[in-house]
Amino acid sequence: MESFMFENKTVLTGVKPTGKPHLGNYLGAIKPAIELGKEALSQGGKHYMFIADYHAINAEKNPAVLNEMTKEIACIYLACGLDPKKSYFYRQSDIPEIPEITTILYAYTPKGFMNKAHAYKAAVDKNREAGKPDDDGINMGLYTYPTLMAADILAYDSDIVPVGKDQVQHVEIARDIAGAINAHYGKELLKLPTYRFDENVAVVAGIDGRKMSKSYGNVIPLFEDDKAIKKAIFSIKTDSRPMEEPKNPDEILVYEIYKSIATPEQLQEMGDGLRQGKLGYGYIKNMLLDAVVNEIKDAREKYNYYMAHFNEVEEMLLEGAEKARPVAKATLKRLKDAVFGR
Repeated sequence: MESFMFENKTVLTGVKPTGKPHLGNYLGAIKPAIELGKEALSQGGKHYMFIADYHAINAEKNPAVLNEMTKEIACIYLACGLDPKKSYFYRQSDIPEIPEITTILYAYTPKGFMNKAHAYKAAVDKNREAGKPDDDGINMGLYTYPTLMAADILAYDSDIVPVGKDQVQHVEIARDIAGAINAHYGKELLKLPTYRFDENVAVVAGIDGRKMSKSYGNVIPLFEDDKAIKKAIFSIKTDSRPMEEPKNPDEILVYEIYKSIATPEQLQEMGDGLRQGKLGYGYIKNMLLDAVVNEIKDAREKYNYYMAHFNEVEEMLLEGAEKARPVAKATLKRLKDAVFGR
């Protein structure tokens, strides 16, 4: 990572509650987000991490399910090393200034931006494939998603927003809206954020060789018991070649997944064993199982503790909101003073 890239910078990440995470989420999103936050804090910056529960209601309307997913995601980030005393950790819905800021941003958001937003376009494409009207089942929450996200980003004077490839567009929209408002009032009311897109972020293969994803049902669970993790790992696709036949490790799915979690020495051991025909598939699956369990053992213990003592987590989230609100309040005041000529 570039040294001092985050010096005195504000880094913000939002995470949507989507149910139990898997190994791919952990290695590709959760762990990097926490490490990035720590990097910013170590360089005198600020780190905001929020649970995007307003975004979640576009798709999930059952309060019990929504509540459970929010609970899980909060416990996951805390279990994986997020420090709520150093980072601002809060629920989006605990910051009443966010909907107000969103309302002001709407007046400067071209409708064309929303028409081009990835999530909306994907929903329209799905409808077309199914022979349904373009906007069938699409609510305004989904349609205006990028403006609410812009409010999340701009409320806290964010400098850097780490995102995946599909989210880059959202940060650009936030920049464009902020730029339009600043230009209209002739002063810097809102800070223009930049995105940070990590090319090297881990894309973990699933047990069938496709990208690990809940929608493919090919995941290695993260916080379930060893038995469930073992069951997933032992169902990873392998061929019927005998152990003693030398194999190219890069063609072996177990090795591919192991790459994302093993140390260089461990990887070397598995690679050599396969090339020399000394390690069987059962053995290398056990090597992967050990590495996964070892990686998540402490976090799983903490996760189970937090899930059982959620009142403690609830307190942390409310404290986080209390810390974050004054910044959002100041942003809203600047906007209202300019917009209403106060």
